[in-house]
Amino acid sequence: MPPLTALSLRDTPRHQGMRRQLIEELQTKGVRDPAVLQAMLEIPRHFFLDHALSEMAYQDKAMPIGEGQTISQPYTVAFQSSLLEVAPHLKILEIGTGSGYQAAVLDRMGARVYSIETLKPLHKPAQSLLKHLNCRAKLFVGDGSLGLPSFAPFDRILVTAASPSVPMTLQNQLKIGGHLVIPVGTLDEQTMLKITRLSEGEFKTQSYPGFRFVPLTGAEGWPR
Repeated sequence: MPPLTALSLRDTPRHQGMRRQLIEELQTKGVRDPAVLQAMLEIPRHFFLDHALSEMAYQDKAMPIGEGQTISQPYTVAFQSSLLEVAPHLKILEIGTGSGYQAAVLDRMGARVYSIETLKPLHKPAQSLLKHLNCRAKLFVGDGSLGLPSFAPFDRILVTAASPSVPMTLQNQLKIGGHLVIPVGTLDEQTMLKITRLSEGEFKTQSYPGFRFVPLTGAEGWPR
């Protein structure tokens, strides 16, 4: 993650124009949720990347953020956020803070965001940047595959890393009526699952294939 500088935190008319073009591109790819599109229009994605990558920040591509991690492709951010069905004041747990971009988008949509990251070198700069952006998300360091049981239950849970299976721990931290969105599969390709908790022991699952994320590590993820 880049250090915060006056140069890296400039949101110029050029950046804003590129952001509008990205939103139009996402709409052509089927993103329809107006709250998601508006939040992504307002959040400067280039703030979350090294300044050297700022000209590429609004391409619909994943980008490196250090520590072997990436900021997700904008379409993926939009798709996952749309699946969550975010509404103001919902309590959302994000697994995998990364750069902090996804947390910023969810916060801008009015959610109460809790986000956990396993890598301390990513946690600190994300925390600094989100504070600069007046983002209210609460950030933690720990094993994301185990969630945040002391703050559960959550209305929504979003996992931004590939899991070999659906962690039961996360399902148990979901409110009845809530949604868990998680990519599950091999390290090469995953299917996005939207899991809705219907009752204490009953869940409904919807599947969307064709995604690729960095691995979710931890007790209920891939070995480190």
